[in-house]
Amino acid sequence: MASIDRTAYPRFRGTVTARELVESFTPTVDEVGWARGKTTADQTFLVLVIWLKCFQRMRYFPGLDEVPDAVAGHMRTALGLPDSVAVEVEAVRSAARYRDYVRERLGVKYDAADVRGIADTAIRAAAVTKDNPADLINVALEELLESGRELPGYTTLDRMVAKIRAEVNRDVFATVAGRITPGQRARLAELLVVDPSSRRSRFDRLKDPAKAATIGKFKVRLAHLADLDALGPTGAWLQGVLPGKISHFAGEARVTDVADFVKIGDEKRFALLASFIHVLRTSARDEVTEMFCKRMAVIHKKGRARLEALREEHRAESERLLEVFGDVLAAVREAAEPADTANEPDAEKDTGTATIDATGSGTVDGAVEPAEPAAEDGRSAAARTGEMVLAALTAGGGIAALSASHEAVAAHHGNNYLPLCEQYYKSHRAVLFTLVAAIELEATSAERSVLDALEFVKANRDLDRRAEWIEESVTVKRDGKDVGLTVDVDAFAGLLWRRTLRDRRRPGMLARRHLEVCVFSHLAAELRSGDIAVVGSDSYANLHAQLMSWEECEDKVAEFCTQAGIPTDAKALTAHYRALLTKTATEVDAGYPVNTDLRLEGGRPVLARRKGAERRPAAIALEAAVLDRLPDRALLDILARTAHLTGWPRHFGPASGSDPKIRDTLGRYVVTAFAYGGNLGPTEVARHMRGVSAHEIYTAGNKHATPDKIYKASADVVNAFAKLDVAAMWGDGSTAATDGSQIDTWEDSLRAESHVRYGGFGALAFRLVSDNYIALFSHFIPCGVWEAVYLLDSLLSNVSGIQPDTIHADTQGASLPVFGLAALLGFDLLPRIRNWHDLNVYRPDAKVRYKHIDSLFDDNVIDWALIERHWKDLLRTGISIREGQLSSVTLLRRLGNHSKRNRIYKALRELGRVVRTVTLLRYLSEPELRDQITAITNRTEAFHGFAAHLMIGGRLIGHNDPDYQERVIKFNELIANCAIYSTALDITDAANALAAEGHVVDPDDLATVSPLITRTIRRFGDWHLDLTPPKDVIATRLDLAPGALFPTAPV
Repeated sequence: MASIDRTAYPRFRGTVTARELVESFTPTVDEVGWARGKTTADQTFLVLVIWLKCFQRMRYFPGLDEVPDAVAGHMRTALGLPDSVAVEVEAVRSAARYRDYVRERLGVKYDAADVRGIADTAIRAAAVTKDNPADLINVALEELLESGRELPGYTTLDRMVAKIRAEVNRDVFATVAGRITPGQRARLAELLVVDPSSRRSRFDRLKDPAKAATIGKFKVRLAHLADLDALGPTGAWLQGVLPGKISHFAGEARVTDVADFVKIGDEKRFALLASFIHVLRTSARDEVTEMFCKRMAVIHKKGRARLEALREEHRAESERLLEVFGDVLAAVREAAEPADTANEPDAEKDTGTATIDATGSGTVDGAVEPAEPAAEDGRSAAARTGEMVLAALTAGGGIAALSASHEAVAAHHGNNYLPLCEQYYKSHRAVLFTLVAAIELEATSAERSVLDALEFVKANRDLDRRAEWIEESVTVKRDGKDVGLTVDVDAFAGLLWRRTLRDRRRPGMLARRHLEVCVFSHLAAELRSGDIAVVGSDSYANLHAQLMSWEECEDKVAEFCTQAGIPTDAKALTAHYRALLTKTATEVDAGYPVNTDLRLEGGRPVLARRKGAERRPAAIALEAAVLDRLPDRALLDILARTAHLTGWPRHFGPASGSDPKIRDTLGRYVVTAFAYGGNLGPTEVARHMRGVSAHEIYTAGNKHATPDKIYKASADVVNAFAKLDVAAMWGDGSTAATDGSQIDTWEDSLRAESHVRYGGFGALAFRLVSDNYIALFSHFIPCGVWEAVYLLDSLLSNVSGIQPDTIHADTQGASLPVFGLAALLGFDLLPRIRNWHDLNVYRPDAKVRYKHIDSLFDDNVIDWALIERHWKDLLRTGISIREGQLSSVTLLRRLGNHSKRNRIYKALRELGRVVRTVTLLRYLSEPELRDQITAITNRTEAFHGFAAHLMIGGRLIGHNDPDYQERVIKFNELIANCAIYSTALDITDAANALAAEGHVVDPDDLATVSPLITRTIRRFGDWHLDLTPPKDVIATRLDLAPGALFPTAPV
């Protein structure tokens, strides 16, 4: 049975707020008159009104004994009835009649068979893609509520879900198991055999996460991929099973121990294993591809570093060669000067100038001497020059040594480090060829030059290993036939690569090893840009194959564009953005004379610094008064308090979807959140807490809590927080900001990287924080990834009641494709850009000129035809992301690599230029906008500090598993949100108390009191001093062998 707490089935919670009583359980005058006309006694009058309001809110009739006293008391007060009027109906028939009265008033017909039929159809359709019982119940509830039906009892829905889910899953298990041959079953069964020496099974070892992308661990991960592929064709086994179902089965298999696996029926066991291996094969392809890209980046990094080192090594030699060259020039000048003729009698007769041409012959312009003596003088000067040059070269070390030095220095005088990459490629060669043999690559467009080149180098790999140069065309044997292969490096390689690959003395030949480095380098670049995809991968899959077709999107265009606030037609869309850009630029130009913050210095915009607003003395005094009244609370008590108030632990439970079979589930999940969110870990918490073991905390944290479940728990806290009046004072939730904060991890992890700004080694806790201080979403991302990639994903993944549409970020959020995609999805992206004055500003038209700000634009003009031409591609992209068919992270990671051929990238970039230009112009002209961006981003950074304060175990996550790291970050967000919610409740109580005492509490002043207060949170709880004298006798002597060393006697 699925617990009702884990579903959306409407019910009374433990605490009913004053707002809920007023908004949901206060009858109108018309309703009171209607109910009074249907009843004669106060008791039945009260019952009828209670059932009316309950049905309006819950869509069914709860038992009268389930109605909280707070609701009944509020109803009595609203109806003017005394407290003695009981909430009960003595006659069953009367109760049925009153329920019919409510149905009649609300236009609802009760038909149990009809309700069951609707629920059955909805559950069966959803069971094909979903597996969690709570999710299936929620689907049935949504369908029933949309159709205006009365909800059946919860147990009715629960039994229907259990029956239908079992039927659907039995069919899936039988189908999958039937496709697995006996030999393949035997290989799967071997996975569950425990090695007595290591006490681990192969199944357990398959879960080991990928390590750092070193060559050795790259080879290990490739072997891991080969082992997975050898287990069988999981894609064929699972054909027809939808991805959501496969993901759920794989998650259930991951948290199932070998001992539990053997208790499962054969068909289910093999289906779970097939799903688990299929997901592992996909992630393994992602991992080895990521490792390949990182290794190629390392090769190029070492090549650049080696070039710099060679330049430094040759710096002294270069300076020496320049000195020699200076000596040569000096010798030439000295030899070319006319001889000193001051003492010669006929000196005055020779007034010509001697010149020497490239062949060594010379003439004397204007000379009166005969030609023959002039020629002799020229030869003499040339000889003299040659002697002096040779003397200078000899003094510099000799022609041979100088030629060698020049060749060594000239080889690296440019910026071309590419020839140096080959020496670092040698150690990678074997593993890179193993990689391209293990994965299947496909071009995402008609351009296949890199893949053709890869086939060429693979064919040449074993032809002649000693050959340094190979022909551009080669013939190989395939299936007994001669096949000609040709590589066209001009189709993809740049000028520097072509210079590296070719030699004028060897026409039609290519440097073999340099060619391999070139091809693998371009392969890595095109994998990152999405121009080449890995079949069977997720992060490197074919983006175009994941996009919905235009036929699938066409019916959704109107709704999508309405939500995004954009026109549905291509021409109207370009006209809309052209008008927006034109209007914004015109207004900024007109307002320039009165914009005292902005000035143009040499065409470069400069903004004056604005002083922050000072807090009023009354606000400071109010904050002090509030802080004095806030109670100190232990962090564990805060988690327990919020668990009771919001019910956030309801989302945790076994992967199968059944109810947890552990004692004190509330307490266990609260302790688990404390252990992981505080980064203490199960062992450390169990050492300091009685009544719970490390294994119990580990089970709850690793088997009952997934990142998605933790996020849903945090969303419950966010929703409860959003209902507080004080939360609305801090912000209305329409604005949020994203930012990343580095958290250290162990270095031996594929995710871990060194960050340029923060230093250290780890990854980023990337958070979306609302303008009212609470976190809406958190994710643990690599340091090397542009944060803007995850910005939209955090917005789309946010399922809480707070849905911001204006997003602030720091410089990492300023990416042209992200600007374009954000506008396409209906979000207003307003980042804080560090080097904004260096960005290009685009004109709406080449002919447009501005009186004051024209120097901002240069010659940059928006290509409106490009946006209009690819409007359908933009719509397909946006709708596919909204419908969950395509991940915005996957898309933006590819689009961040400047694909030359991806039309989606070009269209989003051009739209992004429009939106970013509008944003920059607004940033320059609206000081209030700049203040808002600074304020909200500062709140996000403050949340980082607050969450870090609650990481009692420190900011180092001592685990290499990315899933574990993600859970720690999400648990940390959960406990931080719980603390903020609890503090907000205490601030509300303190403000009310101050007002009751007669103090003036200005809402504007109260809004300046931040809930990110740490001084009232006792992170370590209560310390108890036990002064009871020890009862045991204290031993002071060693007695290692009783009776052998010391006599038996009291100590």
